[in-house]
Amino acid sequence: MEGATTWLNGSLETLQEQIKGKPMLVHFWAVSCGICKAKMPQLREMSAKYGERGLQTIAVHMPRYEADTDLDMVNEAMFENGITEPVAVDSLHKLKDAFQNEQGWVPVYYLFDAEGKLKMRAAGEFGTSVLQTALDKMFPAEEVRATASAV
Repeated sequence: MEGATTWLNGSLETLQEQIKGKPMLVHFWAVSCGICKAKMPQLREMSAKYGERGLQTIAVHMPRYEADTDLDMVNEAMFENGITEPVAVDSLHKLKDAFQNEQGWVPVYYLFDAEGKLKMRAAGEFGTSVLQTALDKMFPAEEVRATASAV
């Protein structure tokens, strides 16, 4: 995650300790991205649900236009959309390049396992559906313990 021009809700140093040996979701978004904002409630739900099971979530704000570089607007959008995880601001697009997001997609979601291996990348309007499927595979539902079987 080196290359961010600014960090909000955290720092690279604290993040490196947080994510060590844990599965991680990295999502790219932009203030000017309507689909990003529309998908935030689903993303918040997934982050909360799987966060209880160890998933770490990191946001990358990738400015697409000059207006997107206004950090006050970014902070306001974070508040409005409930973004509480660490946010790397990628004004120089170094993270975009590091994640091989050549097309500059937003939203785009990257899911890594606890060993840091990329398990899934999905972009656009249906990216959260693909992400949900990948999360379900990574975190299988706990077996339902039937108390009735003891009867």
